Amino acid sequence: MDVVLGVDIGGSGMKAAPVDVTTGELLAERMRIPTPQGAEPDAVLDVLGQLMRHFDYQGTVGVTFPGIVQGGRTLSAANVSEQWVGMDADTFMTQGLGDDFDVHLLNDADAAGLAEARFGAAQGVQGTVLVVTLGTGIGSALLMDGQLVPNTELGHLFLQSRSGKARHAESWASARVREDKGLSYEEWGGRVSRYLNHLELLFSPTLFVVGGGVSKKADKWLPYVQLERSRVVPAALKNEAGIVGAAMYAAQQRPSLGEG
Repeated sequence: MDVVLGVDIGGSGMKAAPVDVTTGELLAERMRIPTPQGAEPDAVLDVLGQLMRHFDYQGTVGVTFPGIVQGGRTLSAANVSEQWVGMDADTFMTQGLGDDFDVHLLNDADAAGLAEARFGAAQGVQGTVLVVTLGTGIGSALLMDGQLVPNTELGHLFLQSRSGKARHAESWASARVREDKGLSYEEWGGRVSRYLNHLELLFSPTLFVVGGGVSKKADKWLPYVQLERSRVVPAALKNEAGIVGAAMYAAQQRPSLGEG
């Protein structure tokens, strides 16, 4: 058994659980603490510390982040403080937690993609797969033969309406938009269908995997998603994919025996 703690930073909550990265299994009930208002780095670090103490955990930690992450640096910030932009977040969190920790961040949708490719709905699927997470925003993970192309950020595409108006995909078709505007599942499913059709035109994936909390209610909206070529399925790991993928990624970043 190889255990790593995975943490998923969401727009409304930070969720964590220890993960057996050889099986993708959560080894304890996940703990959720509300994301601090504004999600500034020091406040997020404080919650991260609370999660470590809850699980009495020390060691390697994987953390998802709602934005672009390159080499441990957070280069954009969606639904969190702008203070994250340009920060060496791996170092900030590792030093903030102390010598008993080794923290590694990656984009939240990329984490979900890694988990679904290894243990979930995209397991063993060859060719192009797009994992789309619908939540506070829209995240995306592009996989080719199970290998991740990181930081695609396809929720920020613009869709052209029939009237010629440009619509920001995330601001038009996210799960939060459905809740805020009181859209029926049929209305919202039509928006998701329009968005996925655009992605199908651009990438021609073999498979779409749709994650986020709405994956638990796929029967309510998935029937309204109609694509020409690609299959669409809900995420098998549902809202736990980020936790599992974060733990997987962090495990991969650990030095090999004999290094350092």
